[in-house]
Amino acid sequence: MSEDPPSTPPPRSWFERITQALSGEPQSREELIEELRHAQANGLLSNDTLSMVEGAIEVADLTVSDVMVPRAQMVSLPIDAPLKQILADVLESGHSRFPVHAGDKDEILGILLAKDLLRCFAEGADCDIRKLLRPVTMIPESKRLNILLKEFRLSRNHMAIVVDEYGGVAGLITIEDVLEQIVGDIGDEHDDDDDKHTMIQAAPNGDFLVNALTPIAEFNERFGCNLSDEAFDTVGGMITSEIGHLPEVGEETTLGGFHFQVTKADARRVQQFAVRVHEA
Repeated sequence: MSEDPPSTPPPRSWFERITQALSGEPQSREELIEELRHAQANGLLSNDTLSMVEGAIEVADLTVSDVMVPRAQMVSLPIDAPLKQILADVLESGHSRFPVHAGDKDEILGILLAKDLLRCFAEGADCDIRKLLRPVTMIPESKRLNILLKEFRLSRNHMAIVVDEYGGVAGLITIEDVLEQIVGDIGDEHDDDDDKHTMIQAAPNGDFLVNALTPIAEFNERFGCNLSDEAFDTVGGMITSEIGHLPEVGEETTLGGFHFQVTKADARRVQQFAVRVHEA
């Protein structure tokens, strides 16, 4: 009497796969991320949630030097500048915190908060910049971002000056710079509004380069179409859902009479599309 062949076990659910990844023998980070992407592909995690989880995992691999504002792009204030000039620089930049230096830009004396300066002017007091300075935190370029984020939270500091191996100023980093590695770009009402005009740009070949963060309503207005924004707010979310997974550069799809091809993307999110009217 022959035995029945062994039956094939049913495929594991995403929950079973994640449970397996988190239990028993240690698994690699890559395997964990792959399981999370399976969950996203099955509609159990949103694109934004997956992106934030991946960002939180990957931030431990980044150092301060990967995301800092380099010295050449820093907005710093000389301690001996006239008060009116300092106020003008603060208002023009739109930042909330400023390193203040002596004659040598490597000699950072402290951090000036815009609110402290403006309060001083509003009260009509004789503003002595030295008395307004907050303590400055110095950190090495090699510090891990996850460690820095914890230090920012514990100290309630929002800015640190980055120094190189010789003790010179290499740049600066803020808590916003760290958080953006997890949640994506963080804008505020002081950010340059010019970006709104570059979300959709005409390309020389007749295509349009469309930022993935472009609101669907803005896309509809620009092209006179009526793509639904009920399920998604941005073009990137809509096209990622249409493709069915986090797309890579070169992947393409057609939707609503338009052909979309991914031109910029990283391991966490799609960033830009080349768009043209689809020819039937």
